[in-house]
Amino acid sequence: MPVVEVYNQRREPVSRVDLDPTVFAVEVKEHLFHLLVRYQLARRRAGTHDVKERSEVSGGGKKPWRQKGSGRARQGTTRAVQWRGGGVVHGPTPRSHAIDVPRKVRRAALCAALTRRVEDGTLWVLDQITLDEIKTRKFQEIVDAFAWDKVLLVLPQKDEAVLRAARNIPGVAVLPVEGLNVYDVLRHRHLALLADAVPRIVERLGR
Repeated sequence: MPVVEVYNQRREPVSRVDLDPTVFAVEVKEHLFHLLVRYQLARRRAGTHDVKERSEVSGGGKKPWRQKGSGRARQGTTRAVQWRGGGVVHGPTPRSHAIDVPRKVRRAALCAALTRRVEDGTLWVLDQITLDEIKTRKFQEIVDAFAWDKVLLVLPQKDEAVLRAARNIPGVAVLPVEGLNVYDVLRHRHLALLADAVPRIVERLGR
């Protein structure tokens, strides 16, 4: 069972916490990371790209020249795909780019990402975050204390004060437990959890 230190926002250890091994100490399967990143990024694509096929391009009702006798290839409309200004053949149309990934696989990938942060020693647990002012410099003091370059902070629930204080700091992202995902865990070098968020993560991902 992994055991990690719990720090205050000045990086002073205040206690220790046992992490659930079914969430924070699972087998890490690298291929799940690739699959889940594809899954998340595909779902973010709008899929609104579209072109006009020959039937959708206006005009072109008149036959350009007679069928025979001109010496040129026969043509039925100036909106055919080989004409400038004509339709596009086999072009993109609006569609969903989403791929299906079973819920159990999504859960396993997120547990593996959390486990990887524990193994790397880049998972931090904070007892709480208290800001006497909603100022970027106040949150920057916390970031500097822990020497974080890229960090994902996970809160037990949405906290508008922390969100507003952290939103302008490059490399810092703040999410509630419900928004915790593989892509954001992997793209940030450090993962910081508030102590109250740990049991909620276990509740969400535990067997």
